[in-house]
Amino acid sequence: MPHLIIEHSHNLPISEANLLNALHDTAASTQLFDPSTIKSRAIEFKHFKLGSNKCGFVHVQAHIIEGRTMEQKQLLSDALLQQLQIQLTEQYQLSVHIYDLTPQIYRKN
Repeated sequence: MPHLIIEHSHNLPISEANLLNALHDTAASTQLFDPSTIKSRAIEFKHFKLGSNKCGFVHVQAHIIEGRTMEQKQLLSDALLQQLQIQLTEQYQLSVHIYDLTPQIYRKN
């Protein structure tokens, strides 16, 4: 845990792989998770419309097992957003959201 789902516009100024690696490493650097359990994936959107003057976007979803404190969730959210701001210019709309997974109904093999 966590699952990082990186949704982004097709027009990033950096490679998708570099962005994924940077965010994956950032999640590990928070020391909130065993690094071997972090799972990251990226989804590119060719068609999108933004209600701002931004040229593209990145939205990171971090799905984590519930039980973390609000401070831990804020640490993760802040770290991921800071990494996005390092990787991308102000021309991109950047956002992060932390989602709690309920362990009683979360399943994996």
